[in-house]
Amino acid sequence: MTDVALITGTSSGMGMHAAVHLAQRGLRVVATMRDPRGADRLHAAAEAAGVTLDVRALDVVDHAASAELVAAIVAEYGSIDVLVNNAGRGMVASAEQLSMEQIRDQLEVNYLAPVNLTKLVLPGMRQRGRGTILTVTSVGGAVGQPFADAYCGSKFAVEGFMQSLAVVAERFGVRVGVIEPAAVASDFVANAERPGAGGSGPYAPLLDAYLKRSSGSFASAQTAESAGAAIADAVLADEFRFRWQTSERATTFVGVSLADTDGSAVLGFTRPWIVG
Repeated sequence: MTDVALITGTSSGMGMHAAVHLAQRGLRVVATMRDPRGADRLHAAAEAAGVTLDVRALDVVDHAASAELVAAIVAEYGSIDVLVNNAGRGMVASAEQLSMEQIRDQLEVNYLAPVNLTKLVLPGMRQRGRGTILTVTSVGGAVGQPFADAYCGSKFAVEGFMQSLAVVAERFGVRVGVIEPAAVASDFVANAERPGAGGSGPYAPLLDAYLKRSSGSFASAQTAESAGAAIADAVLADEFRFRWQTSERATTFVGVSLADTDGSAVLGFTRPWIVG
């Protein structure tokens, strides 16, 4: 029987390419996005690759709609064997510049939505004794970064949730992991909210320095196609592990934090980012 994969956030970028790569490798892929009318690039990529995708609407913060979609996929195909939580949202601002509503929005998209979908697919995977749940986080899920307070907070949260779940889920044959891209050439940065930008307050010179530094990083960013391929590689790996990165750059980046027992290495690493 063909495995069924559900992947969120597939209108563009690495989510789109991951969906195509998984289909190329023999999975039946249900690719979701908030508005399928924006699926032109996904359809073009699938056609170029010679694969067919089942494209469906899903706003991941709508938990009732998520439950309905999971039930519909199971009713039609019999199971969901792979879940890739890829949909995410960025925000550039320091805590003082953010409303609590904006902070909650980051948590809804980047933390609570993956948690909800994981809860929805986990019972079926547990009962069948097999399945894979991979959540696309970020190097920002391991390294806190200036002006990414809400974003990194939400990514740290989802990594903690998934890491805690992983050892229990594996007892039932379910593989749980996270994958951490660094800078990827996609629409993600352009779509990130920037409530702190364009001001003249006390944070302005620090934010200007950070944005200048970030633009340099994204000028040499990993391609979305290679990041999508890395996601597919992780999903289908014979030897699964909890933590994956999509590039050597990302591995080096998160390594700073994962070996940083007192926090000084990360702060020393990121302090120069806000110096003009």
